[in-house]
Amino acid sequence: MAETRSPPVAKKVEHAMHMFGDVRVDNYYWLRDDSRCDPDMLSYLRAENEYTDSVMSGTKQFENQLFAEIRGRIKEDDISAPLPKGPYYYYKKNSQGKEYVQHCRRLVADNKAEPSVHDTMPTGPDAPPEHIILDENLKAQEHGYYRIGTFKVSPDHKLVAYAEDTKGDEIYAVHVIDSESLKPVGQPLKGVTCYLQWAGDDALVYVTMDEILRPDKVWLHKLGTEQSSDVCLYHEKDDMFSLDLHASESHQYIFVASESKTTRFVFSLDVSNPQDGLRVLTPRVDGIDSSVSHRGNHFFIQRRSSEFYNSEVVACLVDDPSKTTVLIPHRESVKIQEIQLFRDHLAVFERERGLQKITVHRLPAEGQPLNGLQAGRCVSFVDPVYKVDSTESEFSSSVLRFCYSSLKTPPSVYDYDMDSGTSVIKKIDIVLGGFDASNYVTERKWVSAADGTQIPMSIVYNKNLAKLDGSDPCMLYGYGSYEISVDPYFKTSRLSLLDRGFIYVIAHVRGGGEMGRQWYENGKLLKKKNTFTDFIACAESLIELKYCSKEKLCVEGRSAGGLLMGAVLNMRPDLFKVVVAGVPFVDALTTMLDPTIPLTTSEWEEWGDPRKEEYYFYMKSYSPVDNVTAQNYPNILVTAGLNDPRVMYSEPAKFVAKLREMKTDNNLLLFKCELGAGHFSKSGRFEKLQEDAFKFAFMMKVLDMIPASV
Repeated sequence: MAETRSPPVAKKVEHAMHMFGDVRVDNYYWLRDDSRCDPDMLSYLRAENEYTDSVMSGTKQFENQLFAEIRGRIKEDDISAPLPKGPYYYYKKNSQGKEYVQHCRRLVADNKAEPSVHDTMPTGPDAPPEHIILDENLKAQEHGYYRIGTFKVSPDHKLVAYAEDTKGDEIYAVHVIDSESLKPVGQPLKGVTCYLQWAGDDALVYVTMDEILRPDKVWLHKLGTEQSSDVCLYHEKDDMFSLDLHASESHQYIFVASESKTTRFVFSLDVSNPQDGLRVLTPRVDGIDSSVSHRGNHFFIQRRSSEFYNSEVVACLVDDPSKTTVLIPHRESVKIQEIQLFRDHLAVFERERGLQKITVHRLPAEGQPLNGLQAGRCVSFVDPVYKVDSTESEFSSSVLRFCYSSLKTPPSVYDYDMDSGTSVIKKIDIVLGGFDASNYVTERKWVSAADGTQIPMSIVYNKNLAKLDGSDPCMLYGYGSYEISVDPYFKTSRLSLLDRGFIYVIAHVRGGGEMGRQWYENGKLLKKKNTFTDFIACAESLIELKYCSKEKLCVEGRSAGGLLMGAVLNMRPDLFKVVVAGVPFVDALTTMLDPTIPLTTSEWEEWGDPRKEEYYFYMKSYSPVDNVTAQNYPNILVTAGLNDPRVMYSEPAKFVAKLREMKTDNNLLLFKCELGAGHFSKSGRFEKLQEDAFKFAFMMKVLDMIPASV
């Protein structure tokens, strides 16, 4: 028997915070150290990690078995679907046993031909040779953490610019290399974001951040010159706003956007004359959010306001952006998620009743008047619930590329001929280990929330194992913030749960974007608690519908989904057996009161500004750290990353310390803090799988599902 040691006890240092006549005492405030080198703090994190290792030592063999099983489903030597761009096919390649990808290209044998959905990249001895432009494995050897945030090829294909993060703090260095000789061109750009675009073949546009890591300045860099001589194109001084950058599909413009949670306005930069600087394209109007695309002599603008909350699409002449023509009007039941523009077509990614769809419209020839759109053609999908992502496509072609997956369908890349409606599958991720999609059932169920609102849930299970009599183990996942849609996507590691009889469910709670803009508006600010009560309603419904029982219900959320976990833990600790809170945003009130913390100022439009009394007391009523009480809690696993710039490691650390002090049960409470990673955990593809194996081992240990032979 492994020796069971006592959990760590964090020292208490009283820290009183006064506001609106209210006093909050935070005995663990000292755990926050922005330099991340306080010896007492590091010693406490290490003690927690050691305690976690000790508790889980008896299941280490099972965890390793799970890891081997999860890794064994991955085809380790594989390439992405090659994307034709100009004279080359570009693709990423994974090799056996390697953590990271290689960025490669091959010449297109006949690049004069019109692109077709039936094109395939030739391989074999007679094909043009493969050229490896960047091998991330070689770069990562020198670092404990390695992530490429951007990889951009110059318009003439002679140079490549890429942004690398070697800590997990999301502060990047941009390197430019010659795509053939691979030699560096000039000095790297230091201390920048991963927002990066080519302005012609010899200049880059990039974004830097202020001291609270808010993207606030956009710069023009001429290759061969010092970074210190770069031209600042725009400085956003309002700390509620952050900058964003993207290139038009036509590659003739770069769009610089400044956005808050409710407002977004756009400048354009003419790539052929970058020295002319930015031009205002959509004005700054509070509550209006616009995104821009370009084709010929028109800009296409996706525009949202409180009146047109699900967005409309309008067009204007490049020479006169003030006069607009409505191409797709606002609809109450259909949200326009994004548009993708081509020389002859417009592809519109939409959402209706929680499901995504793609509608394709043919456009009049460039230069012709744009008075409206012809009726569109819809791309059809087969599963009852699924996820569709737009990917890069060639502007001048009639081929739309998208990625499709569902809870039982591995990621599949399709090329869709927008003229004929023909879909051709270009790649489906191979799942090894005897995977057969027909063994799994996916469903959509609707749940009545406390106020009668219908909440969708996406469900998957192995039809040969799930008994559906209330005795099955179940994992319920939730997020519900920032208008982010957690669509039902495929994940290979999840099969290790499904093939042990788990039912897996995603609760599409308010605060996300699954059901349109109003769905988000009804789960933020002073309506935030809808996110929590929706999730509780989903959990209760799963028990009522006999998908599981309280004794078998595991729940998980990450980041803002970790806030959801913390809130429902305090509200209904009796409802769950296991709670997994990944990098959880659990000290919401204290963080939102501190504008020096990264992201705080821009988040006031999401959570509210607690320097105002109404928001202060509302946030205090749900902020997880502030609501830990002396009661029984379920089994809990909390994770964090020391270098995380999005959720400071001290939030989960404080939450765990306070739970240890207050809880009245003997259930497991484990804290695992990665001391060399950020918000998105470790960087290697297999390292990430280790986290899933650990998490699953924890859940199955609690549920007493680990076979005795292991």
